[in-house]
Amino acid sequence: MEHLQALQDIADANGGTRAIGTPGYEASAAYIESVLASAGYETERQPFVANTQTIDQGTYVFEVTGADVPDGVPMEFTPGTPSGAIVDVAAVAPATATGCDATEWGGVDATGLVAVVSRGVCPFSAKSLAAAEAGAVAVVIYDNDPAAESLNGTLGGPTPGTVPSIGVTLAEGQALVAALDDVTFTITIDEETTSVDTFNVLAQSPGVDETGGVVMIGAHLDSVPEGPGINDNGSGSAAILETAVQLAASGTPQHPVRFAWWGAEEVGLVGSTYYTSSLTDEEIAEISAYLNFDMVGSPNYVIATYDADESTFPADDVEVPEGSAELEAIFTDWFDSVGQPHIDTPFDGRSDYQGFIDAGIPSSGLFTGAEDIKTAEEAALFGGTAGAAYDPNYHQPGDTIENVSVEAIGINAAAIAHAVDVLAIVPDPAPAPVVPVPSPSDPGSASGAQPALAATGSDPAPAVLAGGALVLGGLVLALALGRRRTTARP
Repeated sequence: MEHLQALQDIADANGGTRAIGTPGYEASAAYIESVLASAGYETERQPFVANTQTIDQGTYVFEVTGADVPDGVPMEFTPGTPSGAIVDVAAVAPATATGCDATEWGGVDATGLVAVVSRGVCPFSAKSLAAAEAGAVAVVIYDNDPAAESLNGTLGGPTPGTVPSIGVTLAEGQALVAALDDVTFTITIDEETTSVDTFNVLAQSPGVDETGGVVMIGAHLDSVPEGPGINDNGSGSAAILETAVQLAASGTPQHPVRFAWWGAEEVGLVGSTYYTSSLTDEEIAEISAYLNFDMVGSPNYVIATYDADESTFPADDVEVPEGSAELEAIFTDWFDSVGQPHIDTPFDGRSDYQGFIDAGIPSSGLFTGAEDIKTAEEAALFGGTAGAAYDPNYHQPGDTIENVSVEAIGINAAAIAHAVDVLAIVPDPAPAPVVPVPSPSDPGSASGAQPALAATGSDPAPAVLAGGALVLGGLVLALALGRRRTTARP
């Protein structure tokens, strides 16, 4: 919470934001670096260039006649529309609904029309390019998830050859397809795209034995321009910062731990993607696991682990690397051992794990929810308010330190420390003593139930097996040996 207060103070002193390219982001990074330096780490800034886009909401128009589609969301890095070019324009659909390439368009002539295509199989940018090649003047992409209340997509960056691209829900897309011959669109998008010089912050602990690989822990540091981003993602940044401090106080781990604070996540996962794309095959092979922490203090929280074993959410759009399910089990076993309810959340490409998955690196992490709505079943498990957003201040000025859950941060901080214990400290596999662990649901445990990472002292702390949770002593080496490569995310 002290780290979160520091980030709040930084935002307050810098126009209420910590977005890339602002003094607030620079000051946030400097704070992270100063804390790490005091703990004995050497830090590195990895520079890169990110693009940002502003859509003029005052002139934005998305009107549909012939179907009940009240609105749409411009995709990040969509081109703008020429003045008056898309007015009462008819619709067209490809031969194959996903419309990824000329083959899926099947010779359909979209000249001068608005394409209506489904999410899935390929990136949004490929759909926009394919629609443009078929002659379309714009593309409306509808979701393939019936539970999603909006489709906030990205083209990944400015992409020559794309057309204005807008996301709608599955139900809205189905309404468009059902009335395709009667639908017309009027669309106006005024946008401004700029380039920003920014950076990631990296730091690595020493390690005695690197044969099991480097364990990576990451969280994005930037906020959106509209607010201070204390939950999104000051919470994850602060949690891994304190984990780094406590790890340093615990002595030298068996395997090195590399901490990363990503820049430009809010404009398309740019920093983490830049990092993974810059790795050689040898450097990729050195990373045995990646754990991602993005929003771990939502005020109307759930406790969710990324569903690497696909027990709840089949990963239709990604191939989850081998070893990821074992990483997920570290968290779920820990929660089970301390009596903490938990649920799954999908690998949906919305955070910085994506570049690691694409590189074939086993990945997992924790999440407490963003703009989606808490169900009655979730409220029964975690408390809070059913029918309200997990974080009603998501991407808003109200994402402040007053609007985070200290309880959720404590629960997740304990789980993060436990995961580092299992993956990096790698204790002797002989039975370890069971010691009492405070319930994560106890408000008094806001700083987190204390697993094996020591608060003071120079010796590596022994692992704590709370409630019979299993320490996977050989997991790191198994993950390094069992990895498979994946293709780029659709």
